[in-house]
Amino acid sequence: MNIPSELQYSSNHEWIRRDDNTVTIGITEFAQDALGDVVFVELPDVGDTIAAGDSFSEVESTKSVSDIYAPVSGTIAAVNSLLDDQPELLNSDPYGEGWICSIEMTDPDELGALMSAAGYQELTAST
Repeated sequence: MNIPSELQYSSNHEWIRRDDNTVTIGITEFAQDALGDVVFVELPDVGDTIAAGDSFSEVESTKSVSDIYAPVSGTIAAVNSLLDDQPELLNSDPYGEGWICSIEMTDPDELGALMSAAGYQELTAST
Protein backbone atom coordinates (compact mmCIF):
# COMPACT_ATOMS: atom_id res chain seq x y z
CA MET A 1 0.00 0.00 0.00
CA ASN A 2 1.24 3.47 -0.89
CA ILE A 3 1.69 5.78 2.15
CA PRO A 4 3.74 8.82 1.01
CA SER A 5 6.24 9.81 3.70
CA GLU A 6 5.92 13.57 3.07
CA LEU A 7 2.25 13.62 4.14
CA GLN A 8 0.52 13.54 7.52
CA TYR A 9 -2.49 11.35 8.25
CA SER A 10 -5.62 11.33 10.39
CA SER A 11 -7.10 8.30 12.12
CA ASN A 12 -10.12 8.80 9.81
CA HIS A 13 -7.92 7.99 6.79
CA GLU A 14 -7.47 11.48 5.39
CA TRP A 15 -4.06 12.61 4.15
CA ILE A 16 -2.80 16.14 4.70
CA ARG A 17 -0.19 18.05 2.68
CA ARG A 18 0.96 21.33 4.25
CA ASP A 19 2.03 24.38 2.25
CA ASP A 20 2.69 27.27 4.65
CA ASN A 21 -0.65 28.05 6.35
CA THR A 22 -2.74 25.98 3.92
CA VAL A 23 -3.31 22.23 3.88
CA THR A 24 -4.62 20.10 1.03
CA ILE A 25 -6.72 17.11 2.03
CA GLY A 26 -7.75 13.86 0.39
CA ILE A 27 -8.47 10.27 1.35
CA THR A 28 -5.76 7.65 1.57
CA GLU A 29 -5.23 4.69 -0.71
CA PHE A 30 -6.35 2.50 2.21
CA ALA A 31 -9.64 4.44 2.46
CA GLN A 32 -10.41 4.42 -1.25
CA ASP A 33 -9.69 0.69 -1.39
CA ALA A 34 -12.09 0.05 1.50
CA LEU A 35 -14.78 2.21 -0.15
CA GLY A 36 -14.63 0.55 -3.53
CA ASP A 37 -15.57 2.43 -6.70
CA VAL A 38 -16.32 6.07 -5.86
CA VAL A 39 -19.36 7.36 -7.74
CA PHE A 40 -20.02 10.77 -6.12
CA VAL A 41 -18.19 13.34 -3.98
CA GLU A 42 -20.05 16.09 -2.13
CA LEU A 43 -17.59 18.98 -2.01
CA PRO A 44 -17.65 21.72 0.61
CA ASP A 45 -18.16 25.35 -0.44
CA VAL A 46 -15.21 27.72 -0.74
CA GLY A 47 -15.42 30.13 2.17
CA ASP A 48 -17.04 27.66 4.59
CA THR A 49 -15.55 27.74 8.08
CA ILE A 50 -14.93 24.35 9.66
CA ALA A 51 -13.58 23.05 12.96
CA ALA A 52 -11.21 20.13 13.37
CA GLY A 53 -13.25 16.95 13.60
CA ASP A 54 -16.24 18.34 11.68
CA SER A 55 -17.62 16.41 8.73
CA PHE A 56 -17.22 18.65 5.67
CA SER A 57 -17.67 16.29 2.72
CA GLU A 58 -19.22 12.96 1.77
CA VAL A 59 -17.90 10.29 -0.54
CA GLU A 60 -20.38 7.84 -2.05
CA SER A 61 -19.17 4.55 -3.42
CA THR A 62 -20.75 1.38 -4.72
CA LYS A 63 -20.41 0.01 -1.15
CA SER A 64 -21.34 2.91 1.16
CA VAL A 65 -21.42 6.62 1.93
CA SER A 66 -18.61 7.95 4.12
CA ASP A 67 -18.10 11.29 5.81
CA ILE A 68 -14.80 13.12 5.39
CA TYR A 69 -13.61 14.91 8.54
CA ALA A 70 -11.57 18.07 8.84
CA PRO A 71 -8.16 17.35 10.36
CA VAL A 72 -7.69 21.06 11.17
CA SER A 73 -9.84 24.15 11.74
CA GLY A 74 -10.03 26.90 9.16
CA THR A 75 -11.69 28.16 6.00
CA ILE A 76 -12.17 26.19 2.79
CA ALA A 77 -9.79 27.90 0.37
CA ALA A 78 -10.25 25.68 -2.72
CA VAL A 79 -12.14 22.59 -3.85
CA ASN A 80 -11.27 20.06 -6.53
CA SER A 81 -14.08 20.65 -9.02
CA LEU A 82 -12.71 17.85 -11.22
CA LEU A 83 -14.39 15.48 -8.77
CA ASP A 84 -17.83 16.72 -9.87
CA ASP A 85 -17.43 14.93 -13.21
CA GLN A 86 -14.67 12.46 -12.30
CA PRO A 87 -15.25 11.17 -8.74
CA GLU A 88 -13.25 8.07 -9.68
CA LEU A 89 -10.08 10.19 -9.35
CA LEU A 90 -10.27 9.33 -5.64
CA ASN A 91 -9.66 5.72 -6.68
CA SER A 92 -7.19 6.19 -9.52
CA ASP A 93 -5.02 8.98 -8.04
CA PRO A 94 -5.84 9.49 -4.34
CA TYR A 95 -2.64 11.43 -3.56
CA GLY A 96 -2.62 13.55 -6.73
CA GLU A 97 -5.58 14.55 -8.92
CA GLY A 98 -7.96 13.04 -6.34
CA TRP A 99 -7.47 15.70 -3.65
CA ILE A 100 -10.71 17.01 -2.14
CA CYS A 101 -10.08 20.53 -0.83
CA SER A 102 -7.62 22.99 0.67
CA ILE A 103 -8.07 24.64 4.06
CA GLU A 104 -6.53 27.90 5.24
CA MET A 105 -5.71 26.96 8.84
CA THR A 106 -6.67 29.05 11.85
CA ASP A 107 -4.58 26.94 14.28
CA PRO A 108 -1.52 25.24 12.72
CA ASP A 109 -0.77 23.63 16.10
CA GLU A 110 -3.63 21.19 15.36
CA LEU A 111 -1.28 19.46 12.90
CA GLY A 112 0.51 18.06 15.94
CA ALA A 113 -2.39 15.66 16.51
CA LEU A 114 -1.85 13.99 13.13
CA MET A 115 0.21 10.90 12.34
CA SER A 116 3.38 10.50 10.35
CA ALA A 117 3.50 7.95 7.54
CA ALA A 118 5.04 5.44 9.97
CA GLY A 119 2.22 6.00 12.46
CA TYR A 120 -0.40 5.60 9.75
CA GLN A 121 1.29 2.44 8.50
CA GLU A 122 1.03 1.04 12.02
CA LEU A 123 -2.67 2.00 12.23
CA THR A 124 -3.57 0.35 8.93
CA ALA A 125 -1.52 -2.75 9.64
CA SER A 126 -3.75 -3.48 12.65
CA THR A 127 -6.97 -3.02 10.67
